[in-house]
Amino acid sequence: MDEDLENGGLEAGDGPTPRMQAWARNSAAYRLARRMMTEKELGDAIARKAQEKFHAITLQQVRTLVDIALAFGREMKALDDVSYAEIRSRASQRAGKSRRLIARKLMEKGIDRETVTTVLEEADDLVSGVIFARKRGFGPFRRTDLDDRQRRRELAAFARNGYGFDLACRIADMTAEEAEDILSEASP
Repeated sequence: MDEDLENGGLEAGDGPTPRMQAWARNSAAYRLARRMMTEKELGDAIARKAQEKFHAITLQQVRTLVDIALAFGREMKALDDVSYAEIRSRASQRAGKSRRLIARKLMEKGIDRETVTTVLEEADDLVSGVIFARKRGFGPFRRTDLDDRQRRRELAAFARNGYGFDLACRIADMTAEEAEDILSEASP
């Protein structure tokens, strides 16, 4: 009997107890109230915490708790991968991130490729590249004279952030007026 209390009232093969199910819903509500998450992120967090909290939990019980948490999040309209992708995509573009980098980050978060492609259809790497250059003081926003070493470093920074060589060269060679025009046209 004492062993059953330690395990949360479980026996091997049983489904999750009502206490475990309530914990899954409460845990999902807590996590989704703190920040927006993808289904994968929430599922991973619930699975990890369930295994820590309930020591003798079976894999099937963990899967059931994850399903309960995901269903609860969807029912409360707090869990929506498409909305998450749209919001993160717009914020990343305004922060100067390239389409390639945004796509990789979204897929790492568990967003499917089709959703990522749809969300990024209207993203403009030229605008986000100019924003990136402004943040880093590159190209038209450079305050010092350009030498070969500095140019290579700027182009390498563009490449590391997912921008193509041609686009990086185009932005690096822009005038300040051209860059400001691109930014003003992109502003809503």
